[in-house]
Amino acid sequence: MIHGSIVAMITPFKDGRLDEDSLVKMVEWHVSQGTHGIVPVGTTGECPTLTHAEHCRVIELTVKAAAGRVAVIAGAGSNNPVEAVEYTKAAEKYGADATLHLAGYYNRPNQEGLYRHFKMVHDNTNIPIILYNVPGRTVVNIQPETVARLAADLPRVVGIKDATGNLERPWLERALISRKDFVWLSGEDSTAVPYNLSGGCGCISVTANVAPALTAKLQELTLAKKWDEACALQDRLMTLHKLMFAEPSPAGAKYGASLLGLCSEECRCPIVPLTAATKEKIQKAMADLELI
Repeated sequence: MIHGSIVAMITPFKDGRLDEDSLVKMVEWHVSQGTHGIVPVGTTGECPTLTHAEHCRVIELTVKAAAGRVAVIAGAGSNNPVEAVEYTKAAEKYGADATLHLAGYYNRPNQEGLYRHFKMVHDNTNIPIILYNVPGRTVVNIQPETVARLAADLPRVVGIKDATGNLERPWLERALISRKDFVWLSGEDSTAVPYNLSGGCGCISVTANVAPALTAKLQELTLAKKWDEACALQDRLMTLHKLMFAEPSPAGAKYGASLLGLCSEECRCPIVPLTAATKEKIQKAMADLELI
């Protein structure tokens, strides 16, 4: 089930509280738009500023609303493996299909420490794990040899989300990993096409929050090896991809979602509202794509 356009879904707020009605509405909208999977409570879901109860509630609501129609890969990462185990057990309890795990921020472990972190999560839970390598946020980098070691030793480590922007990575990792069930997912919309050409099978996408049908089509074109058509569509999407990060995320994605009537643009501190100039650019990019 883990392939294609997987939205790194925003967490909607209303007056400082979790907006449960809008969350359920967004899940239904993503299913209707052709999104292939959903990641709740990832980075784009503002997981660092959610309470433990809110984090688990978002997973519960997302799984229930998705109702098995698309894969749900619950964000469960933490630099504290004890907390990562707790979130993973919650995801398992509510019926998520897999969990997404980063590690290392602030602690800055070496490769052996990273291995032991993921092994602790694996050995104390029973749900598939997707590694999340995002050194731009965590400072540490899960090296290809460590990815291969995890894939060889831990059967429920089933894939990786790569947000390094380094397109050598899937080639290097595929040379070291013989498992046929291991999946490679881009963690950056702008690398989605070349990443799939390098052996990937999908993208955990921020842009999918506002253009799910187009990002799903992009993935379907790459998986059908229709590279010319995929590149042409990516050309159209690149401006929007970049605008999602013109200011700290997920302010851009939330503003775009507000233009679609999905939820408010409200983020939690320290993420602040977009400037008027960036709002104008996002609105124009979405209009150019006939999204609004």
